[in-house]
Amino acid sequence: MSRPMEESPTNDPAKAGKTHQQGAQDNAPKSGERSEQGEAPAPDHYRPDPQMERDQRHIPAPDNTGAKHQYPVLAQPPEELTGLKLEPRMKIAAGVTAVIKSMEFSWTEGGVNRGTRGLLKMNQKDGFDCSSCAWPDPDDHRSFAEFCENGAKATASDADDRSAGPEFFAKHSLADLSRMTDRDQNNSGRLTHPMVKRPGGTHYEPIEWPEAFDLIGKELNALASPDEAAFYTSGKVPNEPAFLFQLFAKQFGTNNLPDCSNMCHESSGAALSPTLGLGKGSVTLNDLYDAEVILIIGQNPGTNHPRMLSALQKAKKNGAKVISINPLIEAGLNHFKNPQDFMNPLKALGVLLGDGTTITDLFLQVRVDGDMALLRGIMKHLFEAEDRNPGKVVDHAFVKEFTTGFESFEQNIRNTSWEDIEQISGISRADLLEAANMLATKQKIITCWAMGVTQQRQGVQTIQEIVNLHLMKGAIGKPGAGTCPVRGHSNVQGDRTMGVWEQPTKTFQDALGKEFNFQPPYEHGRDVVETIKSMYHGDTKVYFSLGGNLLAAGPDTELIAEGMRKQNLTVFVGTKLNRGHLVTGKTSLLLPCFTHLDIDMQKAGHQMTSCENSMGVVSQNKGALVPLPGQMLSEVAILAGVAIATLGPDRTNVADWVAMTENYDVIRDHISRVIPGFEKFNEQLRKPGGFYLPNGPRERKFTTANGMANFSTTELEKYTLEPGQLVLMTVRSHDQFNTTIYEYNDRYRGIHNERRVLFMNKDDIAERGLKAKDLIDITSHYEGEERKVEKFIVVPYEIPRGNVSAYFPEANPLVPIASVAKTSNTPTSKYVVVTVAPAQVGAAPQAQKPRAEAVPA
Repeated sequence: MSRPMEESPTNDPAKAGKTHQQGAQDNAPKSGERSEQGEAPAPDHYRPDPQMERDQRHIPAPDNTGAKHQYPVLAQPPEELTGLKLEPRMKIAAGVTAVIKSMEFSWTEGGVNRGTRGLLKMNQKDGFDCSSCAWPDPDDHRSFAEFCENGAKATASDADDRSAGPEFFAKHSLADLSRMTDRDQNNSGRLTHPMVKRPGGTHYEPIEWPEAFDLIGKELNALASPDEAAFYTSGKVPNEPAFLFQLFAKQFGTNNLPDCSNMCHESSGAALSPTLGLGKGSVTLNDLYDAEVILIIGQNPGTNHPRMLSALQKAKKNGAKVISINPLIEAGLNHFKNPQDFMNPLKALGVLLGDGTTITDLFLQVRVDGDMALLRGIMKHLFEAEDRNPGKVVDHAFVKEFTTGFESFEQNIRNTSWEDIEQISGISRADLLEAANMLATKQKIITCWAMGVTQQRQGVQTIQEIVNLHLMKGAIGKPGAGTCPVRGHSNVQGDRTMGVWEQPTKTFQDALGKEFNFQPPYEHGRDVVETIKSMYHGDTKVYFSLGGNLLAAGPDTELIAEGMRKQNLTVFVGTKLNRGHLVTGKTSLLLPCFTHLDIDMQKAGHQMTSCENSMGVVSQNKGALVPLPGQMLSEVAILAGVAIATLGPDRTNVADWVAMTENYDVIRDHISRVIPGFEKFNEQLRKPGGFYLPNGPRERKFTTANGMANFSTTELEKYTLEPGQLVLMTVRSHDQFNTTIYEYNDRYRGIHNERRVLFMNKDDIAERGLKAKDLIDITSHYEGEERKVEKFIVVPYEIPRGNVSAYFPEANPLVPIASVAKTSNTPTSKYVVVTVAPAQVGAAPQAQKPRAEAVPA
């Protein structure tokens, strides 16, 4: 029997959002009003040709187990086990432990003075942007400790006072370094000098900057076509160098600009752009405080975006209900103890003794890749509720005025069988009804999602169903409501706004060409997956990476390694050593740059850059620590040096590159004339807290081709598994951000001193004759081909039957290059068909002492 719909708390002051808690900043959207932010959104994730031609040449599965014996430099992390210690999973996130861990990392890596100064300047209006996640900062008041545990780890890593300079690389060959764990590579210290590995060499050796620039220029200019080069970007790169990077690539003559967006939220952009007109989210941080219901799908904020928990805590105090949808039960979506409360004498005792704030009101433990069916089940219930309560569930006025495609969408949902919904999602009809009842009378609804959705086979279509839910409820373009893709790296959204994209619009290219007086290329370039294929086939001969670690971030690790080895030149601009720097082309350059934390002094004085957060706020980033001794340059200076050496006075304005290096205001003046929303960029950036970019959907201005918000009619595909097969999803540990490993622990999930683990349902373990801590090998299956990784440890966990989970990058060799999400071409790291078998070696060792912190310099 169906339960009654909840009454809306919209008019109940005890439950509705508190307007006095909204930001006091003049240009911040506030509850009850929507200040004008511009007519046109900044170009982002526009996908004019979703079925663009892709490389269909077959690539055989690499020999993952044989490669480690064939090549002296390991592409995969070492298989040596470090001694697993298991504890029960935690049910409360953050708290005093997070404070202790933050201080421990900060003072250990950078010392008390550098570590503390870095923390106190992080995310402040006159400080630097955290180099970790892209979660927004409050518009108004900011705590003196406006950071989370993982932000503290990232800043501590950036503040590291150890150096990996020429002496370090003279002692250790690339082969030796590759046998270190990823943690120990990161802990080797900051890169301080430009280094080169020459053809046939086994070590990185020192090189002077002018020679490095000339080497890059000669290799690039020797190519038969500019399209034989690939320019990869990390989301850690601020706006100014990102703009210069894409400018240089286009002046050189190519749109081959793969970036980390291709592997994370490309599915979000591909779904949001044709439906709402902008590939970004439509809410602000203030909207979360004002929401009535918040859905969190395929996201683990406790580890990946911990400051989001503070926003959820505030929303809960304002009466919001939270529905969490995820295959794993995560501590951060269970209970949260706010470390900020520990600083308050009136709240400190509660942080020490209490359970904190209960975050989730309803947890739906969906099967991997079952989110689309789950969303259809909720909407099917909502349509049935509308039948019983005409006009009270569906916002027909909004649908009529602002949307198209409703009738086809409605019929598609109604025609979906409950049998398919329950079978694919793993959630009962009754539990879906509970979720629908929480949403039925509400319009202040926000849906947050991350890579648990975007990296599915039908990630784009699943996000389109999220949009459908919001459109049928009229839950967009109003305070407390909208879509919220939660970005990963600090400026991954900003890099795309700056034009780092393999599919630029003609409008963007025209504006760029006019500003810099050149003819930019219009033919689309290669994204990450197509770049990996191109490198493998030998069609790409120079690979230039501005930050990041494609080897550890991408699918099919050994395939990427094979492509890297075929390059004439690999160029890595970075701050600390990672595995991706070691698998190289014939010649390889390792070029050290500043972090967000470093003071960047140029001819015009102390320079600042900028980053764009998940909610479209652009704010300044000004370093606070003196860089370590050495020859590090800013990313801007490195790119200018490369551009001048490569293009020369005949193909670029050398004086302009010099001017942009001496004063970053010059870069921002250029940006202000190229990208909508950045008018008066220098003036706006100097406002405390920065400024909001224009956002059409936030104002109910849907800049789609037809000027309307478009419902989608998607196809719900069913997949069958062979007997014994499981579905794997890759995840991060708590002591990890993206591919950077800080420690071997994942304390929220009860894992200590080990990363080579496979989380399995206890019944799946028993069915295969296995037991906890057994050593296993994992084999993935795709289109008749197999990929294998060895020496993982079985860990019983609360995960749906038929699903398993492992950490990346250790499990990335199992992800086939050809297995991608429809439309977005994003690797399906959240849907890998696998089997497990007892390992061919001995049993897993018991807990033992951790490895040394790093190879000594």
